[in-house]
Amino acid sequence: MSFWVIIPARYGSSRLPGKPLLEIQGKPMLEHVYRCAQDSGAARVMIATDDQRIEDCAKGFGAEVFMTDVNHASGTDRVAEVARLTGADADTIIVNLQGDEPGMPASLIQQVAQGLEQQQQADMATLAEAISDERLLWNPNVVKLVRDKAGFALYFSRAPIPWVRDIFSHAPENSNKDQQIALAGQVKPLRHIGLYAYRNHYLQELTRLPACDLEQDEALEQLRLLYHGGKIFVDIATEEPQAGVDTAEDLQRWNESVET
Repeated sequence: MSFWVIIPARYGSSRLPGKPLLEIQGKPMLEHVYRCAQDSGAARVMIATDDQRIEDCAKGFGAEVFMTDVNHASGTDRVAEVARLTGADADTIIVNLQGDEPGMPASLIQQVAQGLEQQQQADMATLAEAISDERLLWNPNVVKLVRDKAGFALYFSRAPIPWVRDIFSHAPENSNKDQQIALAGQVKPLRHIGLYAYRNHYLQELTRLPACDLEQDEALEQLRLLYHGGKIFVDIATEEPQAGVDTAEDLQRWNESVET
């Protein structure tokens, strides 16, 4: 199997400006992400950015890097531009690995690419893992999803799904006992892992589709694909990824965990 990895990295994060350049164990976060991608066996690993500081940093550790349009609305748009710039074939499998995921196991990068290759009817592939901590059910920063019997996504949401009617409709949100019962229910709640694989021809089509109301209400780009009739294959991750970096606290935890 042959696939590419493209890492979108922007400087202007609202919660943590300059995030890709912040250091973990003396190296920029972006370099850690890049090394994870290299370890996955990808035929080509590239960084897509819109900032000279990130380009200079990436070239400093030997990465192939492309400057992209500063007006892109999402990392997906940035990845699609690099695929065009490099002349990727229509069927090239491209993995979108976020630049703030320094702990993404190489095995999962490989798994998501393989999932797309094996599921020819899928337009996109991604990963999920079972939620075992009841606190995550109600956390809007944790994206939940439900699948059909073949493993294709039915819906993604920041709300707890599936909604266990007989428990949640009569229980306050802070009732740990009832949430634990829900976690033991027939349908295990799943947390989405933000790692995506596309064939290049569909990636280009996706970035041309208009945004939909569901996508804007939930602030979840993958709902655009479902809204327009696309199919997303969701495999269960074979390994648990470490949490990404969104805040200064996350960065501190990362450095503390590395030190120990």
